[in-house]
Amino acid sequence: MLELSRNVAIPDNELELTAIRAQGAGGQHVNKTSTAIHLRFDIRASSLPEYYKERLLALNNHLITADGVVIIKAQEYRSQELNRESALARLVALIQQAMVVEKARKATKPTKGSKLRRLEGKVRKGATKALRGKIRT
Repeated sequence: MLELSRNVAIPDNELELTAIRAQGAGGQHVNKTSTAIHLRFDIRASSLPEYYKERLLALNNHLITADGVVIIKAQEYRSQELNRESALARLVALIQQAMVVEKARKATKPTKGSKLRRLEGKVRKGATKALRGKIRT
């Protein structure tokens, strides 16, 4: 059972964890042991609340396919157990990222003081530039 919050959890049978061989250099060990973990999680077929599913499917993330399946490959550790924990932690982080609701921005107008400062700055710049011209006699 993967706990997301006090009320929401993902049962183990909805997570598909597969041990695969890790990529990259590593000598003989990496060629004969399956330490990397390939995690697949189908959002649409899961028991998550509808709100969670909608937010996850709307998320623009490279880990989510067009079919609504989250695919995470964890291979940073030499231990299969550590890679499994890493993949699950990344899944939890992805779901929590989708649940963050950003506060709506309120449009504001510039204050009278900021308008005056802006105009005074423009006049000052113009005066400085006027001094750079040719000297007329």
